[in-house]
Amino acid sequence: MLNVLLFLVAKKKKQTLEDMAIQIQNGDDQLLNAVLKDYKPFIKRTVSSVCKRYIHEGDDEFSIGLIAFHEAILKYNHQRGSSIIRFSEIIIKRKVIDYIRKNGKVQNVSIDMNVFEDDEESANLTIEQIVSVEEHGKQQQETKRREEIVSFQEHLSQFKLSFHDLAEQSPKHEDARLNAIDIAKTVVSSKDILDYLFEKKRLPIKKLEKKVNVSRKTIERNRKYIIAITLILVGDYVYLRDYLKGRLEI
Repeated sequence: MLNVLLFLVAKKKKQTLEDMAIQIQNGDDQLLNAVLKDYKPFIKRTVSSVCKRYIHEGDDEFSIGLIAFHEAILKYNHQRGSSIIRFSEIIIKRKVIDYIRKNGKVQNVSIDMNVFEDDEESANLTIEQIVSVEEHGKQQQETKRREEIVSFQEHLSQFKLSFHDLAEQSPKHEDARLNAIDIAKTVVSSKDILDYLFEKKRLPIKKLEKKVNVSRKTIERNRKYIIAITLILVGDYVYLRDYLKGRLEI
């Protein structure tokens, strides 16, 4: 949960990707390797949005996306005014769709890649035009995400929870997070436990302990995280649920 909220709500203050792209274009290979590693989640999400399934690093489509992101960094021109993320997103989608077509794979795609021209300069201009056209839709999605987070925050408050609580008490290790998510799914699938949670605003830990293969101590330690995940799974939280599916395949 902590990872989800930090990703959607906050961004670390650091050197911009646009600044780093300039350094990379000037020959900073060490920085290039670091950027490619740091932006793998972005590449996965972008490729997955084209393929309509979760993409793993071992998939050919991910390799195509990684190469495309590298290409976007080298081709990016900050004077055109768009962000490198928007620019690279189009490049990645373009390359992945080209790969899908060449390999005869049938996929549903959201962008008509016929708008791209063969000439490199024309292609770059067209990409900028697409970025401009899509920007309004992106802004609407961002507004809906913010509204969803506010709604989730209010929902948490009914259980006397806050984002601060989750940041302080979320499991630190991925295996612990996965175990807690499995417990949350057990809560969702057990009507009596779920009803108790919403009526009493707390987990029936003794009853829950009988249904899962973890100790009472583990449930109590991760109680707040389990409740938060349960609320996401049963609530109308489209973006939070989608992000969880992408990260944790639930």
